[in-house]
Amino acid sequence: MIYLFLGLIGLVAGFVDSIAGGGGLIALPALLSIGLPPHVALGTNKLQSCFGSFTAALNYARKGLVDFRGLAAGIGFTACGAVLGTFTIQIVSTQILQYTIPLLLLAVFIYILLAPNWGAHDSRQRLPRVVFYGVFGVMLGFYDGFFGPGTGSFWALGFVGCLGLHLKKATAHTKITNFTSNLASLAMFWAGQHVVVPAGIAMGLGQVVGAFLGSRMVILKGVRFVRMFLLIVMAITILRLIFVTFAGPDVAATAGGVGK
Repeated sequence: MIYLFLGLIGLVAGFVDSIAGGGGLIALPALLSIGLPPHVALGTNKLQSCFGSFTAALNYARKGLVDFRGLAAGIGFTACGAVLGTFTIQIVSTQILQYTIPLLLLAVFIYILLAPNWGAHDSRQRLPRVVFYGVFGVMLGFYDGFFGPGTGSFWALGFVGCLGLHLKKATAHTKITNFTSNLASLAMFWAGQHVVVPAGIAMGLGQVVGAFLGSRMVILKGVRFVRMFLLIVMAITILRLIFVTFAGPDVAATAGGVGK
């Protein structure tokens, strides 16, 4: 029954994550609810996330939504950042990010909300790809390995604002970088023996189904649908981060801590 529960949660998380990110907000509390310690839940969450992010990335690539120019550099920089972030999370507190990230996400949310045509079309590229991937790869790879919530939103903002991709393409590229940081982070948690494989696989199988359905939805629907879904997930992420930050340690622990 526990594995069935995890599989169903993985399906929902994979569907949401493949469209707008934020699947960890669903998956991590479920892993904590079955009694896994926080670092083990984080490591197991990375295992199941790899299933979903790989499935979505593959589906997007097969449909021609991924431009592989410069992507090798992006994968390398993102992996390095994620390794450093995951190493750091195991030795330092996340308190500073807990208070600052909701404010940053809120600013991004307001910007997207007030710009109805944001990401509707391809636009002018503002940064060379190598520079973009060098800066965003290391920073967001580190952030995803260290803390996590809102990583997909920040990647989408970067792909649209700096590389000029429309939102559907930006979502596809985000899954490539998400899979990279998930895999690199998983390797670090695995080395620290913080992964429960059966639970991760059970949830991961659900992730495969959910990610396939979600990525198909993005492919079939327009940018408007992706923008709406992104705003909804960002709003939920912001509210949850504010709740676990200010509700007090006991309530925050029950709700799943900072999450990923």
